[in-house]
Amino acid sequence: MGTTETFRAGSAWPRLRVDDWTETRETLHMWVQIVGKVRLAHAPLLNHWWQVAFYVTPRGLTTSAVPYGSGAGARAPAGVFDIEFDFVDHMLRLRTSDGGARSIALESMPVADFDARVLRSLDELGVPTTIQDHPNEVESTVPFSTDHQHHTYDPLAAQLFWRQLLQAERVLSAFRSSFVGKVSPVHFFWGAMDLACTRFSGRRAPVHPGGAPNCGDWVMVEGYSHELSSCGFWPGGGDEGAFYSYAYPEPAGFADSPVTPPEAFYSRQNGQFLLPYEAVRTADDPDRTLSGFLQSTYAAAADGAGWDRAALETDPERWADR
Repeated sequence: MGTTETFRAGSAWPRLRVDDWTETRETLHMWVQIVGKVRLAHAPLLNHWWQVAFYVTPRGLTTSAVPYGSGAGARAPAGVFDIEFDFVDHMLRLRTSDGGARSIALESMPVADFDARVLRSLDELGVPTTIQDHPNEVESTVPFSTDHQHHTYDPLAAQLFWRQLLQAERVLSAFRSSFVGKVSPVHFFWGAMDLACTRFSGRRAPVHPGGAPNCGDWVMVEGYSHELSSCGFWPGGGDEGAFYSYAYPEPAGFADSPVTPPEAFYSRQNGQFLLPYEAVRTADDPDRTLSGFLQSTYAAAADGAGWDRAALETDPERWADR
């Protein structure tokens, strides 16, 4: 990593330049895809693939509880397991509801070694798992089991990224609270490595054309089956990552809608509004700056598409005086 910055108490919105952790980010991306595919192998399908996502925790990222052991040939009684990336102690922790536990140190190692250790640990815990042995939504097609190219883990960079996610998750959760229509959790998708929250109008959407690299078009058809406005954070799109907001289908005039803050812009290359993370981090009031971006871009999508906002929105403080 090219910076000597360390996390200090009080620096809630940490600085992490995208170019300073490229090798670690690419390795970590493959690691989270492996663990994500473990969850995919066991969890029943939920709409829009919500069952595959991770969640931000006080120490890192977790799969949350995943069911296992109920199919034919199961080696253990039905139960649940979880896997957590602990970016404080830099451990991958695997736990089962029968008391089993394994840990793998998060340190520089080839993706192939990480893959083998995760699958071996699951087997030892009585949760044998077979996953699709290649990544999705990235250009690389190198199988995890033979990937020795990606092998770098900088613990400081990983921790700073997690702290970016902590702040993003906190503000996104507050934004989510004012919507009573169908809305996703604030969750981390390992395909593109982004934290996301998605609101829905309640109407069906046109069939999505697909086109994500190394990802079947049918995956996108499920993900975008209903009209939506989505926002989140991803470690790209700016010097220090970017917040994003888009609509599907995109209503007429969306790209030209006035949004805040002034640093926000519509990227025609990406088909979405972007707000550089550094514009939030350096703002006098980061929470208010990000909230303004989330609300103004959502309003552009909802108003442009004619959503019934009166029925879909609420005041999260409605019981505050009770």
